[in-house]
Parts: sequence; C-alpha cells; structure tokens
Amino acid sequence: MSGDGGAWQVGVDEAGRGPWAGPVVAAAVILREPIAGVTDSKRLSARRREQAAGLIRSEAVAWGVGRAEVAEIDALNIRRATFLAMSRAVASVASTARIAEILVDGREMPEDLPAPARAVVGGDALEPSISAASILAKTLRDAEMVALEETYPGYGFARHKGYGTAEHRHALERLGPCAAHRRSFAPVRRMLGG
Repeated sequence: MSGDGGAWQVGVDEAGRGPWAGPVVAAAVILREPIAGVTDSKRLSARRREQAAGLIRSEAVAWGVGRAEVAEIDALNIRRATFLAMSRAVASVASTARIAEILVDGREMPEDLPAPARAVVGGDALEPSISAASILAKTLRDAEMVALEETYPGYGFARHKGYGTAEHRHALERLGPCAAHRRSFAPVRRMLGG
C-alpha cells in the first residue's frame, strides 16, 4: 500500500528454505489494497494458491522474483542464500516502483535492502503484501520442482517438492544425489560419504 509521496510498502517472503533439493525462491509484492482470498500460502490448497497467484500478478502494483540456485546455497549456506534471493526480489521491484518500506516475513532479513525494512514474525498471515509474496514464491518454486521431475525422474520432486520426506530419502538411497540436490545439507552430504 502507498506510503508518503507515491512510495510503496513491499512485502517479501521466500519458499524452499528447508528442502534438500532445488533453489530457494523469494517474491516481493506491492499491493494497492488487499486481494480477497490472499492469505498465508500454507493455508491454501495448491489449486487455490494457483488462482490467487494469477490474481496477484494481475492486480499487484508491482511484483518481482529473486532466487538463489543450488550452487549458491551450497557456497553461501541457506540463510545467506535466502537473503540473496530476497534482495534480488526487492531489487526487481525497486526498478519499477519507489519503495517506502519493506516488510520481510520471519525474524531476520537481509541487511542490504534499498529502503527501511522490518522483519514481521508470522507476517505471511498478518500482512497482505507478505501473504501475496508467500503465494507467488511457493507457486513459482512448486512449478519448478514439477519441471525438475522431468529432468531427474525417480526422485518424486513433483510430489514432495524437494522436502525431506521418506519417499525422497528412499529415492536418494536408491539413485544417489542429482545436480538439483543441495550437497551442503546433511542428508545429501551423508549420501556422498561426507
């Protein structure tokens, strides 16, 4: 929503911090007003998330996505890679709109943001712009994990989205890690004998 002088509040959230495979994806969203049906992505079914994501993309003042790839996660650690993805998402939005304030879901946030920022614990359920960001990040990352299933069949990425399920663990034991796996994460590292 608009702040002073035509500058906007931006909501930021990420998806994919905990999985053993795939990128971490962040989204940044500016809303003119709350969008009906947009809430914390975890409270919505996959179908409702997809519907909400379409509404967000069409009704948001601006939105952007940032990501950190598996190699960056392994090189930096997941915390720093998540902050990198968030910074990239905000930079994408900042190139099209003036930002007054940035609201980041969680307890921590990147230090290099281009406007005053604050972390909001549970923000994906409290702040409409963060809710919208959570939905965009989750739907984009989920679609990517479904596509990874085609590239690396047998791991079940389309179902578990890279998270540490029993199915994923069994696939890792059977097939070994693929290029989409985060080698810095303990379950994958163990498979590599590290």
